[in-house]
Amino acid sequence: MTDHTTDLTQAPAHELLALYRSGQASPVDVTKAVLQRIVRVNPQINAFCLVDEQAALASARASESRWQAHRQQGSPVGALDGVPTSIKDLILTQGWPTLRGSRTIDPNQAWEVDAPATARLREAGAVLLGKTTTPEFGCKGETNSPATGITRNPWNLNRTPGGSSGGTAAAVAAGLGPLSVGTDGAGSVRIPAAFCGNVGLKPSFGRVPAYPLSPFGSVAHLGPHTMSVRDAALMTNVLKQPDARDWTSLPPDATDYTVGLEDGVRGLRIAYSPTLGYARNVHPEIAESVATAVKQLETLGAHVEQVDPGFEDPLEITTGLWFLGAYTVWSGLTAEQQALADPDFRAEAAMGAQMSALQVQQLNQRRGVLGSHMRQFMRRYDLLVTPAVAIPAFEARSAGAVPMNPESMLGWTPFSYPFNLTQQPAISVPCGLTRGGLPMGLQIVGPMFGDALVLRAARAYESVMPVARPVI
Repeated sequence: MTDHTTDLTQAPAHELLALYRSGQASPVDVTKAVLQRIVRVNPQINAFCLVDEQAALASARASESRWQAHRQQGSPVGALDGVPTSIKDLILTQGWPTLRGSRTIDPNQAWEVDAPATARLREAGAVLLGKTTTPEFGCKGETNSPATGITRNPWNLNRTPGGSSGGTAAAVAAGLGPLSVGTDGAGSVRIPAAFCGNVGLKPSFGRVPAYPLSPFGSVAHLGPHTMSVRDAALMTNVLKQPDARDWTSLPPDATDYTVGLEDGVRGLRIAYSPTLGYARNVHPEIAESVATAVKQLETLGAHVEQVDPGFEDPLEITTGLWFLGAYTVWSGLTAEQQALADPDFRAEAAMGAQMSALQVQQLNQRRGVLGSHMRQFMRRYDLLVTPAVAIPAFEARSAGAVPMNPESMLGWTPFSYPFNLTQQPAISVPCGLTRGGLPMGLQIVGPMFGDALVLRAARAYESVMPVARPVI
């Protein structure tokens, strides 16, 4: 276990819960430690756009009382009771503005609704700290916006944490709360998890209910960012609880994702695809690290075959549908609001405006073919393993620094967006550091609804490659 006598902020959630259970630590002490660290570290990385110290401490005190009653009388506690947790600023949170990284949204309005993810975290006793930064409307794979500025990577302040859940990933990596919930429409949980050295899970579409539904449609998932795979399983147990507001959500799921987590990968059939058959310019250190990780999975007993799934790069499908979503949001803004928008979002909307109804229908048909292809491919394999992102974290930069087009938006992350189109569960787990000290990620993709198997394989790999922590 982590040496908690020196820094409670470096303990994953499952260790904190064990400490609460034994009385060795209290939610109030942990929350105070995290809040103090936020004061010190957040000015360097800009992971939080809102911190509510008073509400967090009140929640921590209530949790401490529940734990005291639990130890004395056996009273029940929540699954995440007392664990400091943050919420990406795309997700509605009662009492706090949800500005979506945008200057177009008026903060001075009633904020009376919790999204399903927020409501489930409250019910589980999590201590909500505040909101984490996002690019405007979650529109890109790096985290910057005219509203909140540039968010930076705790491993190297000159680099991006990725996006669009960049604030979420940076917060977890920097010890500003061990849990955070993000969103993933083209890789937005897994990209920052890879760049920041965290665990980031994109569950099967509909496993985690959403409200309101994303304007970017059925590619958009919600999922946990955590310090460990066990924490991701714990958080998935909470987030997956049903909510009638999401008509696309899956039926209630009785699975406990922590059960069987240590069962390993012996006997599993794993397809290993270093390029998916089309990815160019995979960073050589990432390619080498992922190949080494695959050998470790073989050593753990998996049967690995190097094989490509057999589909062409779906970048055009992803960005076409994404730009249409951007145009949908843009069309609902007034001229005054449009003048305040991020130039990258403006450029995406302009490309979406050029699409015809026929083109959109053709993209959806091509997406259907891809989804069917992968359902059939996964009948032959239990899991598919790839790099998470083709490159390490690139330079942190301001909004509009690079002309927006499909290649600049997502061309450097060819392994993430296909599995938003197919809606399969996928996780990024750390697989080492580059010689320059930047994290690299291994992606494990499962069959649709195979979330438990994805977590189990990720835990098996984590057991031989523990998650490293940045010094900041």
